[in-house]
Amino acid sequence: MTRKTVRIAMNGVTGRMGHRQHLVRSILALREQGGLDLGNGDTLWPEPVLVGRRPEALAALAGRYGLDPAAVSTDLDAVLADDSVDIYFDAQVTSAREDALKKAIAAGKHIYTEKPTATALGAALDLARAADRAGVKHGVVQDKLFLPGLRKLKRLVDGGFFGRVLSVRGEFGYWVFEGDWQDAQRPSWNYRAEDGGGIVVDMFPHWEYVMHGLFGRVRSVQALAATHIPRRWDERGEPYEATADDSAYGVFELDGGVVAQINSSWAVRVHRDELVEFQVDGTEGSAVAGLRRCRFQHRAGTPKPVWNPDLPSTEPFREQWQEVPDNQEYDNGFKAQWELFLRHVVLDEPWSWDLLAGARGVQLAELGLKSSAEGRRYDVPELTL
Repeated sequence: MTRKTVRIAMNGVTGRMGHRQHLVRSILALREQGGLDLGNGDTLWPEPVLVGRRPEALAALAGRYGLDPAAVSTDLDAVLADDSVDIYFDAQVTSAREDALKKAIAAGKHIYTEKPTATALGAALDLARAADRAGVKHGVVQDKLFLPGLRKLKRLVDGGFFGRVLSVRGEFGYWVFEGDWQDAQRPSWNYRAEDGGGIVVDMFPHWEYVMHGLFGRVRSVQALAATHIPRRWDERGEPYEATADDSAYGVFELDGGVVAQINSSWAVRVHRDELVEFQVDGTEGSAVAGLRRCRFQHRAGTPKPVWNPDLPSTEPFREQWQEVPDNQEYDNGFKAQWELFLRHVVLDEPWSWDLLAGARGVQLAELGLKSSAEGRRYDVPELTL
């Protein structure tokens, strides 16, 4: 058995998502299991190189997890010039991502990045084209496709359970505290448009790949974005004006005439089983999927309620749904996609979640904001390189 080392420059891992999901629960988790089994007698050993702006924070992470203290740098150019670095990963704030990705592509590094890949569609397409010209492998994090609940939902779709899919309804969000009397659970830049913030920019790229991956391409969008909480308090306790949207209400037409309605909000209190839920209704059955669970109701088991507001309902509606069984163990969704990307880089295995897919997410966010500003529906043109 041979152990192959792949060095990964990880930029932005001092942030919450980069730290918890990508460094700890993906790359370090792979190391804890002895590396990634490539299935041919070889094992891939990921070696992270921590990159960022704060040397003390990077050094603290390296010390905490027993990483090489020399594999820490605040000089991105120097890291990209290092021939031993194979992959560049980016989990920075959105406004800093485009320039860093350009540099990494020019340096010939394979690219794996959080989304959105850029702040505008033209720039996102330029990145995809540049990566193709450079001949580097490239991928965009599309983690929600790897959640247990959505993987179970995909099983129902692939098995033809729904018959003809009619509609999709999604609810996402939770109350993000304003920061005055309780600390906010999201960074303040999320609420400043000038820093790349806003829930449309953040979440519409997610909804694009979820809809595309499960039901088909998004054909049109009509959206209304709102800033429900106009005044918030930052990490220093200073008040600031929120210039970005904190809520978005979208209607999307998909392939085959499927209608999807998705509400996204950081100003909503949760009255559902999970922080995100999707209900899919079809001619043969329906399902409700969240982060982990997925419940279904076949047409043969569908009740026949009658509208009568004068009497209390006696139907135990929630009890009339069945649970989709696990049938397998589900690993962390971020780690699952990291494994596929590493196999793509090393073994050239098939891969579809590339920078062009990332550009589709930027496109949907851009058109969603335009739709909201102008009060009209927009077609979503198909993208090509």
